[in-house]
Amino acid sequence: MKNTELCVYRISELAALVGLSRTALLYYEKLNLISGDRMANGYRVYTDKDLQQVRLIQQLQSGGLTLAQCKSCLDSKLDKSVLQSRYTALENEIQQKQQSLALLASLLGKKSSKPWHESLSEIAPDAHLDWLKVQGYDEKQALRIKWLSKDMNEHDKYMQDFMAVFETLESWGPNSEQDTTKAFNLLPHSPQHILEIGCGNGNSTILLARLSQAHISATDNEQSALDRLQAKITQHNLGGRVSTKCVSMTQLGDDPEKVDVMWAEASAYVMGVENALSQWKPRLRANGTLVFSDLVWLTATPSDDSIAHWKSDYPDMQNVATRMKQIQQAGYQLVDTFTVSEQAWSSYYEPLQERLNELAPRMKNAPAFIDIQHEVDLYRRRLGEFGYQFFIAQRS
Repeated sequence: MKNTELCVYRISELAALVGLSRTALLYYEKLNLISGDRMANGYRVYTDKDLQQVRLIQQLQSGGLTLAQCKSCLDSKLDKSVLQSRYTALENEIQQKQQSLALLASLLGKKSSKPWHESLSEIAPDAHLDWLKVQGYDEKQALRIKWLSKDMNEHDKYMQDFMAVFETLESWGPNSEQDTTKAFNLLPHSPQHILEIGCGNGNSTILLARLSQAHISATDNEQSALDRLQAKITQHNLGGRVSTKCVSMTQLGDDPEKVDVMWAEASAYVMGVENALSQWKPRLRANGTLVFSDLVWLTATPSDDSIAHWKSDYPDMQNVATRMKQIQQAGYQLVDTFTVSEQAWSSYYEPLQERLNELAPRMKNAPAFIDIQHEVDLYRRRLGEFGYQFFIAQRS
């Protein structure tokens, strides 16, 4: 009971006033933070001085100080180094909490999940793809989230806008007849069966059919692109030699049929070049040849904006020497390699820019439009720092 004249409090009364347990107050007393007196009847009582001392301690603890640090602050002049240490630790804790909050917000659809997807693609690309599949996306959509939209929450709208840009374009990536022909002429043998991976609209498919008498199996995971290729096959009367199949490139290694050439222009990156080298190899006959092109660094000192862009869009981008080493380690012998011509880039980006100009009045604020325009602008500023490289590699 409180004695109003002496302002003393039983331990239960003090506990109620400061919101602490009896045990906590006894621990405070053990640390000499407060000092109670035992009355003749056996009750411990505390004064207003103890009440205010506890409230002061609670204020110090609100800054994250331990009881020991609070005692140090009460017994002597403030130790600024202790406070600075706690301040720094608290800043780090707040930053971590903010990151946690941002992640939860993105997963709940309250904000963009793009930064998280970009980070995962860089540090755990395979686990990222597997996780997207667990979330209910088929492989095609999971790959598109990984490489294009990078945002589960806005993926459908992003892809709708992305396809609106490309639907009328003949070329969906840098390529030219000159470069494809050059790569074909470097084959160490005359092909009988070519398996083309990521054929797109089939520009290279039709050219390969003209350059050879081989049967060509053209594959892609985008049926609309294969439909356009099928129209070209009919137009050029190539139905007897060229067939199409809508299939994921990650499933090609499961087919027991062997081919003597696998052809992949600007597509191996989708599953990762090292994975492609390994998983596609069983489809090649002995001494069969894999021809692929990949985006590589052409300088050891790329500009900051180039690094930032490709770190986001292609985290596994390497230089030519690294890709050559990976080819050898995967059990291939490098036949030849060359850099794709500037003509291949201009024949892709010039029509693309015209299409962007056409769509700008109604799409300029769409994330897909902004991303594509950014890439076109980077090409204009920095081509030469990066480029596509053809690799012709024979199975050892």
